[in-house]
Amino acid sequence: MVLDLDDATYVPYTSPTYGKFGKALKWFSKTDDLIRWASVVTCGNRAIAEYAESKGALARIIPTVVDTDVFVPLPRPSNGPIVLGWIGTHSTFPYLREIFPVLQKLAQTHRFKLKIVGAGTNAADIPGVEVENLEWKLEREVEDFQSFDVGLYPIDPSLYAASWAAGKSGFKAIQYMAVGIPFIAAPVGAMAEIGEAGFTHFPARTKDEWFQALASLLSDRQLRQTMGESGRRHVVEHYLLSDQADKLASALYEATAQWKAS
Repeated sequence: MVLDLDDATYVPYTSPTYGKFGKALKWFSKTDDLIRWASVVTCGNRAIAEYAESKGALARIIPTVVDTDVFVPLPRPSNGPIVLGWIGTHSTFPYLREIFPVLQKLAQTHRFKLKIVGAGTNAADIPGVEVENLEWKLEREVEDFQSFDVGLYPIDPSLYAASWAAGKSGFKAIQYMAVGIPFIAAPVGAMAEIGEAGFTHFPARTKDEWFQALASLLSDRQLRQTMGESGRRHVVEHYLLSDQADKLASALYEATAQWKAS
Protein backbone atom coordinates (compact mmCIF):
# COMPACT_ATOMS: atom_id res chain seq x y z
CA MET A 1 0.00 0.00 0.00
CA VAL A 2 1.15 3.51 -0.85
CA LEU A 3 -0.40 6.32 1.19
CA ASP A 4 -0.57 9.86 -0.20
CA LEU A 5 -0.88 12.78 2.24
CA ASP A 6 -1.12 16.44 1.24
CA ASP A 7 -2.80 17.56 4.48
CA ALA A 8 -1.97 16.93 8.13
CA THR A 9 -4.99 14.68 8.64
CA TYR A 10 -3.33 13.17 11.71
CA VAL A 11 -3.81 16.41 13.69
CA PRO A 12 -7.01 16.65 15.78
CA TYR A 13 -8.69 20.02 15.43
CA THR A 14 -12.04 21.68 16.04
CA SER A 15 -13.60 22.87 12.80
CA PRO A 16 -14.84 26.48 12.90
CA THR A 17 -17.62 25.26 10.59
CA TYR A 18 -18.86 22.15 12.43
CA GLY A 19 -17.42 22.69 15.91
CA LYS A 20 -16.95 19.95 18.50
CA PHE A 21 -19.69 17.81 16.95
CA GLY A 22 -17.65 17.47 13.77
CA LYS A 23 -14.51 16.71 15.77
CA ALA A 24 -16.30 13.91 17.63
CA LEU A 25 -17.14 12.19 14.35
CA LYS A 26 -13.59 12.25 12.98
CA TRP A 27 -11.18 9.35 13.49
CA PHE A 28 -7.92 11.27 13.61
CA SER A 29 -5.83 8.23 14.62
CA LYS A 30 -6.79 6.58 11.32
CA THR A 31 -3.94 8.37 9.55
CA ASP A 32 -1.37 6.95 11.99
CA ASP A 33 -2.72 3.47 11.29
CA LEU A 34 -2.49 4.01 7.54
CA ILE A 35 1.06 5.34 7.87
CA ARG A 36 2.02 2.23 9.80
CA TRP A 37 0.50 -0.08 7.19
CA ALA A 38 1.94 1.72 4.15
CA SER A 39 5.09 0.59 2.37
CA VAL A 40 5.72 4.16 1.21
CA VAL A 41 4.08 7.45 2.19
CA THR A 42 4.12 10.18 -0.46
CA CYS A 43 3.93 13.58 1.21
CA GLY A 44 2.90 16.97 -0.11
CA ASN A 45 5.47 18.85 1.99
CA ARG A 46 8.38 18.53 4.36
CA ALA A 47 6.33 18.83 7.57
CA ILE A 48 4.17 15.84 6.66
CA ALA A 49 7.23 13.84 5.58
CA GLU A 50 8.93 14.48 8.92
CA TYR A 51 5.81 13.30 10.76
CA ALA A 52 5.55 10.14 8.67
CA GLU A 53 9.23 9.39 9.24
CA SER A 54 8.74 9.85 12.99
CA LYS A 55 6.25 6.98 12.77
CA GLY A 56 8.82 4.78 11.05
CA ALA A 57 7.56 5.25 7.49
CA LEU A 58 9.52 5.52 4.28
CA ALA A 59 8.48 9.03 3.19
CA ARG A 60 8.90 10.70 -0.19
CA ILE A 61 8.06 14.38 -0.84
CA ILE A 62 5.99 14.87 -4.01
CA PRO A 63 4.28 18.27 -4.26
CA THR A 64 0.75 18.50 -5.59
CA VAL A 65 0.95 20.02 -9.08
CA VAL A 66 -1.15 20.84 -12.13
CA ASP A 67 -0.71 20.27 -15.85
CA THR A 68 0.98 23.46 -17.07
CA ASP A 69 -0.36 22.77 -20.57
CA VAL A 70 -3.88 23.14 -19.15
CA PHE A 71 -3.33 25.78 -16.44
CA VAL A 72 -1.98 28.50 -18.72
CA PRO A 73 -1.94 32.32 -18.52
CA LEU A 74 -4.46 34.38 -20.47
CA PRO A 75 -4.14 38.04 -21.48
CA ARG A 76 -5.37 40.33 -18.70
CA PRO A 77 -8.25 42.65 -19.69
CA SER A 78 -7.41 46.33 -19.33
CA ASN A 79 -10.97 47.43 -18.57
CA GLY A 80 -13.18 46.65 -15.58
CA PRO A 81 -12.20 46.25 -11.94
CA ILE A 82 -9.15 44.28 -10.84
CA VAL A 83 -10.24 40.83 -9.65
CA LEU A 84 -8.92 39.53 -6.34
CA GLY A 85 -9.63 35.81 -6.32
CA TRP A 86 -9.81 32.93 -3.88
CA ILE A 87 -10.74 29.27 -4.45
CA GLY A 88 -11.16 26.90 -1.54
CA THR A 89 -13.69 24.95 0.51
CA HIS A 90 -16.01 25.55 3.45
CA SER A 91 -13.21 24.44 5.80
CA THR A 92 -10.71 27.02 4.52
CA PHE A 93 -13.19 29.86 3.97
CA PRO A 94 -12.70 31.06 7.60
CA TYR A 95 -9.11 31.90 6.61
CA LEU A 96 -10.40 34.23 3.91
CA ARG A 97 -12.98 35.74 6.24
CA GLU A 98 -10.16 36.82 8.56
CA ILE A 99 -8.94 39.34 5.96
CA PHE A 100 -12.40 40.78 5.18
CA PRO A 101 -11.58 43.89 7.29
CA VAL A 102 -8.49 44.46 5.13
CA LEU A 103 -10.53 44.21 1.94
CA GLN A 104 -13.15 46.58 3.33
CA LYS A 105 -10.46 49.13 4.17
CA LEU A 106 -8.86 48.75 0.73
CA ALA A 107 -12.18 49.39 -1.00
CA GLN A 108 -12.14 52.92 0.37
CA THR A 109 -9.21 53.85 -1.88
CA HIS A 110 -9.01 51.15 -4.58
CA ARG A 111 -11.46 49.74 -7.11
CA PHE A 112 -11.57 45.95 -7.26
CA LYS A 113 -13.89 42.94 -7.21
CA LEU A 114 -13.55 39.95 -4.90
CA LYS A 115 -14.31 36.61 -6.56
CA ILE A 116 -14.90 33.73 -4.14
CA VAL A 117 -15.22 30.15 -5.36
CA GLY A 118 -16.12 27.17 -3.18
CA ALA A 119 -16.84 28.85 0.16
CA GLY A 120 -19.95 26.76 0.71
CA THR A 121 -21.86 29.69 2.21
CA ASN A 122 -23.83 32.72 1.10
CA ALA A 123 -22.48 34.73 4.06
CA ALA A 124 -19.68 36.39 2.12
CA ASP A 125 -20.80 40.01 1.96
CA ILE A 126 -18.33 42.80 2.73
CA PRO A 127 -19.63 46.37 3.07
CA GLY A 128 -18.31 48.49 0.21
CA VAL A 129 -16.83 45.55 -1.71
CA GLU A 130 -18.22 44.03 -4.90
CA VAL A 131 -18.30 40.27 -4.24
CA GLU A 132 -18.96 37.43 -6.66
CA ASN A 133 -19.60 34.21 -4.75
CA LEU A 134 -19.69 30.99 -6.80
CA GLU A 135 -19.91 27.27 -6.18
CA TRP A 136 -16.83 25.28 -7.16
CA LYS A 137 -17.23 23.30 -10.37
CA LEU A 138 -14.52 21.11 -11.88
CA GLU A 139 -15.36 22.03 -15.46
CA ARG A 140 -14.91 25.73 -14.59
CA GLU A 141 -11.84 25.44 -12.38
CA VAL A 142 -9.15 26.55 -14.85
CA GLU A 143 -11.37 29.34 -16.15
CA ASP A 144 -11.91 30.62 -12.60
CA PHE A 145 -8.18 30.77 -11.89
CA GLN A 146 -7.56 32.52 -15.20
CA SER A 147 -10.18 35.16 -14.37
CA PHE A 148 -8.17 36.43 -11.37
CA ASP A 149 -5.71 39.31 -11.47
CA VAL A 150 -4.37 38.63 -7.95
CA GLY A 151 -4.66 35.42 -5.94
CA LEU A 152 -5.36 35.31 -2.21
CA TYR A 153 -3.94 32.57 0.03
CA PRO A 154 -4.54 33.41 3.70
CA ILE A 155 -3.82 30.82 6.38
CA ASP A 156 -4.40 31.62 10.05
CA PRO A 157 -2.96 28.90 12.35
CA SER A 158 -5.02 30.23 15.28
CA LEU A 159 -8.29 29.06 13.68
CA TYR A 160 -7.35 25.38 13.78
CA ALA A 161 -4.46 23.53 15.37
CA ALA A 162 -1.23 25.26 14.36
CA SER A 163 0.30 21.94 13.28
CA TRP A 164 -2.70 21.30 10.99
CA ALA A 165 -2.09 24.63 9.24
CA ALA A 166 1.62 23.84 9.00
CA GLY A 167 0.69 20.70 7.07
CA LYS A 168 -0.94 22.64 4.21
CA SER A 169 0.86 21.79 0.98
CA GLY A 170 0.48 25.05 -0.93
CA PHE A 171 -1.47 23.66 -3.90
CA LYS A 172 -3.31 26.94 -4.47
CA ALA A 173 0.03 28.74 -4.88
CA ILE A 174 1.04 26.31 -7.64
CA GLN A 175 -2.27 26.96 -9.41
CA TYR A 176 -1.92 30.75 -9.12
CA MET A 177 1.61 30.67 -10.54
CA ALA A 178 0.66 28.27 -13.33
CA VAL A 179 -1.91 30.73 -14.72
CA GLY A 180 0.59 33.57 -14.39
CA ILE A 181 -0.90 35.73 -11.66
CA PRO A 182 0.77 37.22 -8.57
CA PHE A 183 -0.57 36.22 -5.18
CA ILE A 184 -0.33 37.03 -1.51
CA ALA A 185 0.10 34.16 0.94
CA ALA A 186 0.65 33.56 4.61
CA PRO A 187 4.12 31.93 4.85
CA VAL A 188 2.80 28.93 6.80
CA GLY A 189 3.75 25.30 6.19
CA ALA A 190 4.87 24.59 2.64
CA MET A 191 4.10 28.18 1.67
CA ALA A 192 7.29 29.20 3.44
CA GLU A 193 9.17 27.26 0.72
CA ILE A 194 7.03 27.58 -2.42
CA GLY A 195 7.83 30.32 -4.92
CA GLU A 196 10.19 33.24 -4.43
CA ALA A 197 8.95 35.87 -1.99
CA GLY A 198 9.02 39.31 -3.54
CA PHE A 199 9.25 37.92 -7.09
CA THR A 200 6.38 35.44 -7.52
CA HIS A 201 4.29 36.60 -4.57
CA PHE A 202 4.19 38.69 -1.42
CA PRO A 203 4.20 36.94 1.97
CA ALA A 204 1.87 38.40 4.60
CA ARG A 205 1.23 37.40 8.19
CA THR A 206 -0.42 40.46 9.72
CA LYS A 207 -3.42 42.45 8.48
CA ASP A 208 -1.12 45.42 7.90
CA GLU A 209 1.15 43.30 5.69
CA TRP A 210 -1.90 42.09 3.79
CA PHE A 211 -3.04 45.68 3.27
CA GLN A 212 0.34 46.90 2.06
CA ALA A 213 0.85 43.98 -0.32
CA LEU A 214 -2.63 44.28 -1.81
CA ALA A 215 -2.35 48.04 -2.14
CA SER A 216 0.94 47.64 -4.05
CA LEU A 217 -0.51 45.12 -6.49
CA LEU A 218 -3.77 47.00 -6.97
CA SER A 219 -1.87 50.19 -7.76
CA ASP A 220 0.70 48.79 -10.20
CA ARG A 221 -0.34 46.87 -13.33
CA GLN A 222 3.29 46.35 -14.37
CA LEU A 223 4.11 44.82 -10.99
CA ARG A 224 1.20 42.40 -11.36
CA GLN A 225 2.41 41.40 -14.81
CA THR A 226 6.04 40.99 -13.79
CA MET A 227 5.25 38.90 -10.71
CA GLY A 228 2.80 36.78 -12.68
CA GLU A 229 5.42 36.05 -15.34
CA SER A 230 7.95 35.16 -12.62
CA GLY A 231 5.47 32.76 -11.07
CA ARG A 232 4.79 31.05 -14.38
CA ARG A 233 8.53 30.57 -15.00
CA HIS A 234 8.95 29.21 -11.47
CA VAL A 235 6.26 26.57 -11.94
CA VAL A 236 7.68 25.44 -15.28
CA GLU A 237 11.17 25.19 -13.79
CA HIS A 238 10.26 23.45 -10.52
CA TYR A 239 6.78 21.91 -10.63
CA LEU A 240 6.32 20.25 -14.00
CA LEU A 241 3.84 17.39 -13.97
CA SER A 242 6.28 15.09 -15.76
CA ASP A 243 8.97 15.62 -13.11
CA GLN A 244 6.59 14.79 -10.27
CA ALA A 245 5.26 11.78 -12.21
CA ASP A 246 8.80 10.40 -12.28
CA LYS A 247 9.04 10.83 -8.50
CA LEU A 248 5.72 9.03 -8.03
CA ALA A 249 6.79 6.20 -10.32
CA SER A 250 9.97 5.81 -8.27
CA ALA A 251 7.94 5.65 -5.03
CA LEU A 252 5.66 2.99 -6.52
CA TYR A 253 8.69 0.95 -7.58
CA GLU A 254 10.04 1.20 -4.02
CA ALA A 255 6.74 -0.07 -2.62
CA THR A 256 6.70 -2.93 -5.11
CA ALA A 257 10.28 -3.89 -4.24
CA GLN A 258 9.35 -4.06 -0.55
CA TRP A 259 6.34 -6.24 -1.35
CA LYS A 260 8.42 -8.65 -3.46
CA ALA A 261 11.10 -8.83 -0.76
CA SER A 262 8.52 -9.81 1.83
